[in-house]
Amino acid sequence: MGVNEAMGWKDKITSPEEALENIEPGMKIFLGTGAAEPRTLVRHLLSSDRQNLQDLELIQLVSLGDLITEKNLQSHKFRLKTFFSGWVASDAITGGFVDLIPSRFTRIPGLIDAGLLPIDAAFIQVTPPNEAGFMSLGVSVDVARQVIDRARLVVGEVNEKVPYTYGDTFIHVDEFNLLVLSQDDPLYLGRWPVDDVFDQIASNIASVIEDGSCISFSIGPIYEALGRHLAAKRNLGVHSPFFTDALMDLVKSGAVNNRNKGIYRGKSLASYAFGTRELFAWIDKNPLLEFQGIDLVFNPVQIGHNPKFIATIPARKVDISGRIAMHTGKGAIATTPGEVMDFINGAELSRGGCTIFALPSRNLRGEPNILVSVEEFPNLLGFRESVDMVVTEYGVANLKGRTVRERAQALIDIAHPEDRERLVEDAKKNNILYQDQIFLPQCAFLFPSDITARHVFKGGVEVRFRHIKPSDEEEMRRLFYRFSDQAVYYRYFSPIKTMPHAKMQQYVNIDCNRICSIVAIIGPPESEHLIAEARFVKDRTRPYGDVAFVVDEEYQGAGIASYMLEMLIRLAKERGLQGFVADVLASNKSMLKVFEKTGLPVQANLSSGAYEITMPFFG
Repeated sequence: MGVNEAMGWKDKITSPEEALENIEPGMKIFLGTGAAEPRTLVRHLLSSDRQNLQDLELIQLVSLGDLITEKNLQSHKFRLKTFFSGWVASDAITGGFVDLIPSRFTRIPGLIDAGLLPIDAAFIQVTPPNEAGFMSLGVSVDVARQVIDRARLVVGEVNEKVPYTYGDTFIHVDEFNLLVLSQDDPLYLGRWPVDDVFDQIASNIASVIEDGSCISFSIGPIYEALGRHLAAKRNLGVHSPFFTDALMDLVKSGAVNNRNKGIYRGKSLASYAFGTRELFAWIDKNPLLEFQGIDLVFNPVQIGHNPKFIATIPARKVDISGRIAMHTGKGAIATTPGEVMDFINGAELSRGGCTIFALPSRNLRGEPNILVSVEEFPNLLGFRESVDMVVTEYGVANLKGRTVRERAQALIDIAHPEDRERLVEDAKKNNILYQDQIFLPQCAFLFPSDITARHVFKGGVEVRFRHIKPSDEEEMRRLFYRFSDQAVYYRYFSPIKTMPHAKMQQYVNIDCNRICSIVAIIGPPESEHLIAEARFVKDRTRPYGDVAFVVDEEYQGAGIASYMLEMLIRLAKERGLQGFVADVLASNKSMLKVFEKTGLPVQANLSSGAYEITMPFFG
């Protein structure tokens, strides 16, 4: 079609009222989703008194707009069918005014193709046509192809404020029976406010997302903050149901280049865009973005082609075994298991993939979000096997490959400090934790936040450092049993052969008023391993600390002990100590060198085959 032929599209333009004359009672009408909702057509449809507009069935994948409300659904002229139970649909579903179709999103196109979801008419928002007569679907692709093929009446709402987007977005003007000129702006969504709690949650999520990962986003405070915390990453990819302002900022930061993706390399892939006018202007004719239907974007196999795919999902509640209760109601995007399972399964198929559930430790009413059981809550995600990590503002609980007891301790570690003692007691009553499990309530608020670092050592080994936690018990036991007899003797000055629970839990449950302990960790965040521990214990009689180290023999000589000692010196100075003391066997030459490398004055007195080391920090 040439320029002159393309101009013929205006012959199809009619008024909204005239377009509605073509609707018959009982019709099933598909409406565009989210920001692609044809607002002029919907507004006239809902407000019209025409007699032909009776007993209509409205079908919308996700109802995010403000036009279809519970009030106007009560007229019984219309009934809404949706695949999505969140946002405004939640109360209407409960009230019996909306029919929910439970389905994995990736299966919806097949339902339409097979005629299991009949569609008589389609109202779809589009851009004006280009010179060749092609209109862009703009900010929502989802199932438009399947709907246009099945509907006998296709009405396009032409909106000049809708951005042209690339991908499977172009539909020729000839495929529309009628066109209506939009009288409304697209649905814009403002940016979410972020408080300190959600900012810290996002920071903790970002700490376990590695360079080269492929991420998915939705809307809400977690994602708004997460975009900022990922800006320092490199070589990220995007395979997401929704493209948002936060993702726009992340792409602008240079953190996203999509080079490591398995499909649509070099492109950020999405089905929908939700956000501000600024976002819509930025995505207009932007070659960095690719919009495809939900049959591709939500397909777990396609998602799994991307290495290190990270599915980050907001949660409402979590219990100490790892079961998740999802959100409900307005503002909830990922709401039921069926609506998130495609991305969970995609993460499971991805090499190095991971599923992260994130939530504040307490809700807005101050009630705990980490519980012994979430059995009584709706929207329960029972697949605890698919929960790799849980993140709160107090840290990250790695659940992958852990026993129920280990999961419980890890989740208690990131619960609100005031809730931890009760969780420990309840877990004991339910025989989830050992009956002799130690808990030091006076230290719940004292976990230091200044012990965090990462460093690349000889041979390219990247090591992460943080404070020790009670949930490190099993990893510390495994580290102990990897030591040779000589290494054990160097550390403990006796030939210890076993390290049972009773002894090891005393080691990892530290009194933060007196003890500072650092652990060194390697490996991907979802399958990390502890390879070293260093600590100092404050002397009760003078401002000195007794320092000790233990490093996996496979990693000795790489400089890890020296790095940890420098961290301990800094932390000790900040805590008012004036020096360290240590006992080192005379034959332990490597440890003596670690102390010498600090550049601090080292006083060594040999007694009974061991050096008594004194290392003042000042003068």
